[in-house]
Amino acid sequence: TGLFALCKPVLWSAGKILNGKPSLVSVPVLTSEPGNAGTLIRTSDAMGADGVIFAGETVDPLSCKVARASAGSLFHVPVARDPNIKDVLGQLRKSGMQIVATAADGEVDLAEADLSQPTAWLFGNEAHGLGELLEEADMRVRIPLRGRAESLNLATAASICLYESAKAQADN
Repeated sequence: TGLFALCKPVLWSAGKILNGKPSLVSVPVLTSEPGNAGTLIRTSDAMGADGVIFAGETVDPLSCKVARASAGSLFHVPVARDPNIKDVLGQLRKSGMQIVATAADGEVDLAEADLSQPTAWLFGNEAHGLGELLEEADMRVRIPLRGRAESLNLATAASICLYESAKAQADN
């Protein structure tokens, strides 16, 4: 015998997340990998983020693989999905958050970035990064790589950046 359930979706709107005067928000852009999306939700939850806003044409945050990779965090942290990237950026600006982007050639080293104020992190697509959206950010931050790896995957880079933001805001 199978089970059947009728459930209310748990997705929020970007506006509802931002109306709560958040101090830390993750904004994955054009994310296509369900494992990375779920891990980013889980990391955002662990670091005390006030929400995750998937921007652009992204993986479905309510899909089985994303939900499984989030390890339950999908039900702890507000998650939104908005296909209009420019609208999400406009809402972030209107909310007064600084918009910070990760970039391999960012002009600010992560250790030197002022992350004590309300921050929205833009995390780029796994294969293509943020492209011209980098210009929309108030600050482009690089994570210094000490070894020979050329880059970090989305979930790993997000984990490092969100940890640094959470630490800076806790110290403030």
